[in-house]
Amino acid sequence: MRRIAALTIASLLACMVDSALAQRTAEQPPPARPLPVQAPLVGPTLPDSASLARDSSATDSAAAARDSSAAAAIPVPPDYLAEVRSNFTPENRKYASTHVALDFIEPLFGLLVGVLLLFSGLSARMRDIAHAFGPTRYVRVLVYLALYMAVVFVLTLPLSWYRGFALEHQYGLSNEGLGGWFTDELKSQALNLAFVGVLPILSLGYAAIAKSPRRWWLWLAAATVPVIVIGTLLQPILFDPAFNKFTPLHDQQLRAKIVRLAQRAGIPGRNVYEVNRSAQTKKFNAYVNGFGASQRIVLWDTTLKGMREDEILVVMGHEMGHYVLHHIWKSMALSAALAFALSFFIYLSVRAAVARFGGRWGFREPHDVASLPLFAVVIGIASLVTQPLVAGVSRAVEHEADMFALEITHDNDAAARVFIKFGAQNKSDPEPSELVKAMLYDHPPLIERVRFALECHPWTEGKPGRFYRGGR
Repeated sequence: MRRIAALTIASLLACMVDSALAQRTAEQPPPARPLPVQAPLVGPTLPDSASLARDSSATDSAAAARDSSAAAAIPVPPDYLAEVRSNFTPENRKYASTHVALDFIEPLFGLLVGVLLLFSGLSARMRDIAHAFGPTRYVRVLVYLALYMAVVFVLTLPLSWYRGFALEHQYGLSNEGLGGWFTDELKSQALNLAFVGVLPILSLGYAAIAKSPRRWWLWLAAATVPVIVIGTLLQPILFDPAFNKFTPLHDQQLRAKIVRLAQRAGIPGRNVYEVNRSAQTKKFNAYVNGFGASQRIVLWDTTLKGMREDEILVVMGHEMGHYVLHHIWKSMALSAALAFALSFFIYLSVRAAVARFGGRWGFREPHDVASLPLFAVVIGIASLVTQPLVAGVSRAVEHEADMFALEITHDNDAAARVFIKFGAQNKSDPEPSELVKAMLYDHPPLIERVRFALECHPWTEGKPGRFYRGGR
């Protein structure tokens, strides 16, 4: 959801051109970063394992009890929570802490880059270069945008390289070479330039500012709706395939079980794809994106190799929950609402900043293309302010999908194992501070998801499901 919101606010003036189209997943974490494959996790150690080891008959009884519990879909013993905590080793803690620090540093650094372009006069000079290419606004905006993206790319490259490449290799999490990583970065830039610049989104935005100095914020907010819809529609069929190869799920037996699960969920026939994300990462993931004819469920090949069949079905139940509960449409609606809520703030902030510093920056009107870094700074501030709201809504959405997965599969044990494996692969902090959770976590923290997987089983008490009321 955070990335969809980024696209929304970007479409106000398409300033945040480096965020949304580089999205690799519709799950709300940032674009997938390489993470380690580990051996399939074993079941939890029972509290009395030492005595059971000394008593074979007790061992047999405990095993029978475990089998009976699994068959009855009764939650497994709470040792899974201890396993989650034990998986968070000092090395994992250091990795997670570094990522949290970067999550706070990167947006602030982006704001500093925008301020630098304004006060150094570089933005005005790039504007002058763009004007030399022709009299039409479209050409001038396109040339300026290309220059702007190139400068921002170079200035932010060290930080991007450290986070996306060096840090992942430092912890042995990446399958991608430097050439492949850099190529993906260039592809992302090219797609952003094409979507925002070659398509006249940005030039039309500046035209609206020039023609309606007092109401441009309203027209641009309204224009975000079709931009969101088009971006969401095109992502799975145009943008995602630029980075990876998508093929129909090869495992026909697994596919048949997924189709039966989809039928129980009331989902019409949808293509289930697998993608070769192992070319870049060792992380597990799956997602649903697009809508209408472009909607698809995608499994990473790492997930297929590293998870058991019952775990994959839980993952699919989660993704089907996003479809059944209309989360993609709801996220687009939230993005549009944010655009309208924030556009007037952006209008007031840009107008005040131009009046105060425009002469020093080399432009006097917001419709001057040299104002693009100013819009990026203001939009960046607005994004930081609304980030806790967006993340909170996203966590609620993901929790609903978790609940749907449990209600349609009745497999608490497999669900808990899924979350444990995701956490182990991601080296994520299972119990972040409240501040970090509020600002950065667009999924519930791992410990909360595992605990919920163990405790949510209304069907054992004869109660109906909240989101899925059919039978198994």
